[in-house]
Amino acid sequence: MADESQVFRLQADVKAWNTWRKGLDAEVEIDLSGADLSGTHLSRANLSGANLTGADLSDLHLTDADLSGANLSGARLFRTNLSRTNLSHADLRDANLTDADLSDADLTGADLTDATYTKEQMRSVRQH
Repeated sequence: MADESQVFRLQADVKAWNTWRKGLDAEVEIDLSGADLSGTHLSRANLSGANLTGADLSDLHLTDADLSGANLSGARLFRTNLSRTNLSHADLRDANLTDADLSDADLTGADLTDATYTKEQMRSVRQH
């Protein structure tokens, strides 16, 4: 279950969140699993390595965010703006990316096993 203090901090101010993340010990787990972050504006958020398992990220703005190495398995990403987002090595197994904007997103090494998306969505994605 999500750490509610982390959810509150993230929703309150992305810039302050990113500053907080820079000062964290590498061993501190970012646990946003199962959180309802739908409709939030999280552009440029540093969510690298975060546990977002089963989180609701629908109708979210995650433009230019860093989700590298994040666990997004089972996450709901309906209509989420993921343009220019770093999703390299992210776990997107069973994630629902229906109508998500993946233009110029980096999915290098991401696991999309059983994820829901269309071929059209993947046309402008970076996968190396």
